[in-house]
Amino acid sequence: MILPALGAGASFVPASDPHIRYDGRFDFSQPAHPVAIWEASTIAVDFEGDRAAVRFGRVTGQVFFNAAVDGVGTVVALAEGAPAKAAALPVRGPGPHHLVLFKRTEASAGTAVFEGLEVAAGARVSTPALPSYRMRMEFFGDSITAGACDEDGPKDQWEDRSTHNAAQSYAALTAAAFSADYRNTSISGIGLAAGYDDVLMGQVWDRTYPEASSPRADLAAWVPDVALVLLGDNDDSYPRSKHLPFPADFDGKYASLIHAIRAAYPRARIVLLNGGMWAGTNSRELGAAWAKVVSRLESADPAISDYTFAHWTDNHPRIADHRALADELDAWLMRQPFMDAGRG
Repeated sequence: MILPALGAGASFVPASDPHIRYDGRFDFSQPAHPVAIWEASTIAVDFEGDRAAVRFGRVTGQVFFNAAVDGVGTVVALAEGAPAKAAALPVRGPGPHHLVLFKRTEASAGTAVFEGLEVAAGARVSTPALPSYRMRMEFFGDSITAGACDEDGPKDQWEDRSTHNAAQSYAALTAAAFSADYRNTSISGIGLAAGYDDVLMGQVWDRTYPEASSPRADLAAWVPDVALVLLGDNDDSYPRSKHLPFPADFDGKYASLIHAIRAAYPRARIVLLNGGMWAGTNSRELGAAWAKVVSRLESADPAISDYTFAHWTDNHPRIADHRALADELDAWLMRQPFMDAGRG
């Protein structure tokens, strides 16, 4: 839905304007109405003038963006069924200014159509300079990597996704430590052979949307130097909650996913991660199955490594826990020769 303009003192810049930069997996099947899907996806543009508002159309579920103008941040909240909105952002002075929208909530929580932005009448927009990235990293995972519940209090909660912030996940922190352009392809509840979601990771890791029927993403358009995979917690916790045995096909499903990632990214280093919550550190069944399949994968592919986190939590990791996880992973990665390109 297109909203009325802010008034006579505003100009509208459509989402299809070539000066707007998109990073992440978006649905561009309608270029004038791109859909923001995966967490950590960003929209960036430079603009002049003393006003700015971002406009959104159709929303599914709950979607929250971190919006920053010249580094001054605010949160834009969108919800399915609510009236379409143009969210005004704080702008100081005539500019030029730099705007970044960061999708803080995960793909399975909701998606939003970006319509464009409103700026002062006659104000120009320009393409922002590309950050000085040293490398590319892609993280594949579940709720841990997505940053689910990381701003919650003592208890995890899922009704209000405003406290789920991918910008504070260990993935975001690790990428920042290595000045890396990164993608976060993670879904809460998902597993490889069993999980709380209605799909498995092998069905959706390469899709535009987190749905098995979704078109495949163009993986050749953005290729990581390092792919990091943290999965398995839900393969243990879901059957355990149902008094079922650990899935016998975990080994095969895990190996199949890693082989698919290798086929898509033949030159990437793959890092297989374990831990972060109770099951990864304490489940004998998951630990034994993970160690077995990882050993076999590493024996066949010298560009695969593994790391197990020492830090873990019963609830989903909070911001301090993500910092601890990132510190661990950063220290290990700094010792790996394949990370030379990303050293600060």
